[in-house]
Amino acid sequence: MRDAATTVARLKRQVALFIKERDWEQFHSPKNLSMSISIESAELMEIFQWMEVSEARSKSSLPKMRAKIEEEIADISIYILSLCHALGLDLSSCIVSKIKKNRKRYPVEKCKGKW
Repeated sequence: MRDAATTVARLKRQVALFIKERDWEQFHSPKNLSMSISIESAELMEIFQWMEVSEARSKSSLPKMRAKIEEEIADISIYILSLCHALGLDLSSCIVSKIKKNRKRYPVEKCKGKW
């Protein structure tokens, strides 16, 4: 499965089925899922901890590091999809709505080329 050929809905269904088959829905409260997103995000940050920007960029292409990064991104994404499923949220709508808000908050003419 690749991004260009996979829908968010399909991923949500796969994650939901995986969870249902294991009877984990009982543990997937919004509180637990949001905490899990934070924990997995911290694990992703830990990979890059103490690295300079250039080092982080160059080491990210090394197979062992790339595999760790991919695993943490997958964990974060799975928990996000699980939280959306648990709350009945449409992830794509959430993202599009936030981009619209950010366009107003951060117009190109005020932001482009600035730190």
